[in-house]
Amino acid sequence: MDSLTQAVLGAGIQGALLGRFHGRKALAAGALLATLPDLDVFIDHGDPISGMINHRGFSHSLFVLSALALLITWLYRRWRPSAGYGAGRLFLTLWLVLCTHALLDAFTSYGTQLWWPLRPIPTSWSSIFIIDPFFTVPLFCTVIAAAIVGDRPRTWKALSWALAWCVLYLALSVGAKAVIEARVQRTLAQEGIQVQAMFSSPGPFNILLWRIAARTDDDHYIEVISSILDRKPPEQIRLPLNSELARNLPSLNGLKWFTGNWLRYDEIDDKLVVTDLRMGLATGFYSFRFVVAERNQQDNTWHPITPTYWPRNRGIEELGLITRRIWQQTPAVPLAQWESLMQASTPGQ
Repeated sequence: MDSLTQAVLGAGIQGALLGRFHGRKALAAGALLATLPDLDVFIDHGDPISGMINHRGFSHSLFVLSALALLITWLYRRWRPSAGYGAGRLFLTLWLVLCTHALLDAFTSYGTQLWWPLRPIPTSWSSIFIIDPFFTVPLFCTVIAAAIVGDRPRTWKALSWALAWCVLYLALSVGAKAVIEARVQRTLAQEGIQVQAMFSSPGPFNILLWRIAARTDDDHYIEVISSILDRKPPEQIRLPLNSELARNLPSLNGLKWFTGNWLRYDEIDDKLVVTDLRMGLATGFYSFRFVVAERNQQDNTWHPITPTYWPRNRGIEELGLITRRIWQQTPAVPLAQWESLMQASTPGQ
């Protein structure tokens, strides 16, 4: 999630649990502590794919964060023990502030290594967009009000209610995801399409509109745009994964692991471009695309290179159409038109 959301979540948790003892200081401390895991963005991993894979790694591990909460508890109790509460309450507060950061990130599409140094596929429940005002704004307003009003019993109770809304909203997002996936599965089955796997992600700033990628057994995927409010069949397009292009490139094994192999490959101007299908506005507008190899003209094989970003069009100009698509199926999202951008040497070409 975005840094503002993480900060106000940490402030809300620490304010609700320790605000009656520390007042506004609890809000400030919670906000600062909750941003700590994201400091890993300042680590240079050498290339964008390595950076992508290692972000939300050790700094988001529940093992590491639990140990850090224990260490801070021990240090604080030795430095400034409080007669109002014990080590257990302090540890619980710090543990929640730190670990909810990683858990909230796991609700996005990116992928979070909750169990580092173990190596399961990074957790990506993918039920909430990285910026969602319906999640953040109520909590933000409550935290600001608490900072203004200060140490009053109703202040800390209000923070508890705001946190309860956050939990409820996440539950609603998981429910919406289940409804959409079941609907798409049913629609594709009626068309005689067998689905191997499915990955869905919410549209920008809401949990009503969803983009779904359904992988088939013939090295293709079906991309679908569907809203909870739809009354007609959703837009869909069948596209190739082109997995054969990367068959002899073991350098991509890390990216395949990190994404759960939700990757598409395209040959553009003798360059191999790999696209992470999990994140983006719709086909043609993906968040992460990389150049990973160049064609060797002498033997017609791929020569791996240090990965670089392929120029991306994030679809800012199309955001209005996507937003209207939440409640309005006409005009339809032009997936076939946007797909042409995938093969363009320059985005928007």
